[in-house]
Amino acid sequence: MLKKVAFTMFAVEDSARARAFYEEKLGLRRGSSSDSGVWTEYDLPGGGCLALFKHPDPAQHTRGSGGASIAFEVEDLDAVIKDLKAKAVTFKSEIIPSPVCRMSIVEDSEGNSIVLHQLKAK
Repeated sequence: MLKKVAFTMFAVEDSARARAFYEEKLGLRRGSSSDSGVWTEYDLPGGGCLALFKHPDPAQHTRGSGGASIAFEVEDLDAVIKDLKAKAVTFKSEIIPSPVCRMSIVEDSEGNSIVLHQLKAK
């Protein structure tokens, strides 16, 4: 019945500000998008898609409260943390160790959580 995740979607308050964050700070390239900024897609390296949605009725948007997050796998978590700190990205948690990985949680321009995930060597 279910095949794969088609996309992960975050609600945004300010499309231009959100696009700037994902393109300038995380280095993603914009894919399909509406001129109005209501919908923006980023096809991710290795598959998957991140979509940003600006609800046409601002009363329907609740900043960062959707409970959703996305996790991006990275090769070198320490280097990514250093790069994002230099870009003044807000960190919710810098290093979270686990038996299989190390993670860090940052906040996008709209208050959504982004998990940065590095698997431990086997």
